[in-house]
Amino acid sequence: MTARADAPDGVINFRDTGGLPAADGVTRAGVLYRSANLARLTTEGRATLGALGVRRIVDLRSDDEVAWEPSLVEGLELDVVRVPLFLGSVASFFDRDVTLAELYRSLIHDAGDRVVAAARGVLAAQPALVHCTVGKDRTGVVVALMLAAVGVEVESVVADYAATESSLPPERNARILAALRRAHPDARNLEELATRAPAEVMRALLAEVNERHGSAADYLRAHGLGEAELAALRRILIRPEST
Repeated sequence: MTARADAPDGVINFRDTGGLPAADGVTRAGVLYRSANLARLTTEGRATLGALGVRRIVDLRSDDEVAWEPSLVEGLELDVVRVPLFLGSVASFFDRDVTLAELYRSLIHDAGDRVVAAARGVLAAQPALVHCTVGKDRTGVVVALMLAAVGVEVESVVADYAATESSLPPERNARILAALRRAHPDARNLEELATRAPAEVMRALLAEVNERHGSAADYLRAHGLGEAELAALRRILIRPEST
């Protein structure tokens, strides 16, 4: 079970990744947060984010997404690091009607250097908040790979990812799906792409990473993360059992 943290007002799908069991301990609370975008962050929400002490935001969205829905973090003492994870537009995945599994495979195959850049963003300053638009897919994959790489148990990584599905407001899902169905009346994967976070999809993705690379840590190594950086990520994210 992840640690509890009050969600900043105006932000959906927000949570602390602390409290997850790992091989040598448990993930630290108050170090790595994840969420949807900060475009509707209220004054009260900014106060909450400030009280949490967030020092670094890693924004995985594209230039177009940021321009359309800029983060409302003015006045907060933090750095925003941009790491656009998709080379193409988000809309292209709906246009091509890909499955969620296909989308995630494209991320791990095509965006390994940017996954490492996101991990380095977290390494540079904590507490850190990683987010995309919904906090489901790009954030889900990046956070899952980081957690798995530092030894968090696979089923706990999967459960953290899958928690997104119950964290998305039903009214948001209904509104988004209605708009997508008008734009893509023949598409079959809209609901999965826009609203679902199936445990089996993340479980299969991590299994594929292990099969192709040996482990999530080896995946990050293969895309440029050094041993010292990986060791630092473990120290930052994992609280040893003895402490």
